[in-house]
Amino acid sequence: MSSEPTDAIARYAALALQVSTRCVNTCPDIQSARARMLENVAHIRALVLGSKAFIRQFSGMETRLVVLPEYALTGFPMGDTVAAWRTKAALAFDGPEYAALGAIAADANLYLAGNAYEVDPKFPELYFQCCFIIAPSGDVILRYRRLISLSAPSPYDVWDAYLDAYGLDGVFPVADTPIGRLAAIASEEILYPEIARCHAMRGAEIFIHPTSEIGTPNASPKEIARRARALENQAYVVSANSARLEDIAIPAESTTGMSKVVDYMGQVLAEAAPGGESMVANATIDLAALRANRRKTGLTNMLVRQPFQAYAESYAATVFHEHNHLLESGTVRVPEPGELQSWQQADIDRLAKQNRI
Repeated sequence: MSSEPTDAIARYAALALQVSTRCVNTCPDIQSARARMLENVAHIRALVLGSKAFIRQFSGMETRLVVLPEYALTGFPMGDTVAAWRTKAALAFDGPEYAALGAIAADANLYLAGNAYEVDPKFPELYFQCCFIIAPSGDVILRYRRLISLSAPSPYDVWDAYLDAYGLDGVFPVADTPIGRLAAIASEEILYPEIARCHAMRGAEIFIHPTSEIGTPNASPKEIARRARALENQAYVVSANSARLEDIAIPAESTTGMSKVVDYMGQVLAEAAPGGESMVANATIDLAALRANRRKTGLTNMLVRQPFQAYAESYAATVFHEHNHLLESGTVRVPEPGELQSWQQADIDRLAKQNRI
């Protein structure tokens, strides 16, 4: 767990910033794609600074945490090879995009969380989808790489090498900060309770959830899952959705609305409407109340009542999705187009023969 040794800030505003993305899919070359990414960062900067000022004026609360939507700088790959998307859209640790995002966090004096595709120097052949948290210092203090994906390589595909590089706490990182113990959940992974649970086991109190999902008035799977993950882990969820995805071959407002802050009892504190950019999904985070809730006795303290050891053997003895697909004799390889989807079919065939599904 990474730590910042400063006094806790017990109450503050958190904002799930519903912002549009001009995607890089139609950019004709790398230079124009990179320029567009920095344009998106500049747009985010204006909205962060303006929203922080308005929330302070309106509610008297200082905004200490802003969460951006999934892949807010680029949009997502549509048929691009791993090599092409890595070159076109993946961020470098020391690249201008992270520097510009760090400047937003520093100038606004807040924690800025988001999601981007990035290249890891330890796995230069690939890219990972990364949830990041940037401190007010401008430094990235947390990187969580999405584990479950049908469209991007993940640490699970190079599992042994990734554990050698980062250890299990690097797979499920938690940042201990003055605004609470922060962890990240990437988009669709809100549907997988084990992701949130592994963070909670390491002390996570606030889940940042960058997402880019369908906007609907119905109880979508992710909408149900957001509240479930908050309740079962007694944690806040700050979930930011894309307002629009522009310059991409899907209708722009297929992703809209749904941005919200959920408290540790699974109750929605604030939610942005569909149809455009919004700062309405902001609410007060009360760390003292959360910690008191986790430290009381009674039936409603579900987290401390969990008999994890009772489950451990079942998990250890069961393989559903295979790992290390992109490791061959310890060497990382690049997946072929469509290969990630073929792994899922192979898992289905194997599990069906075992009568497990």
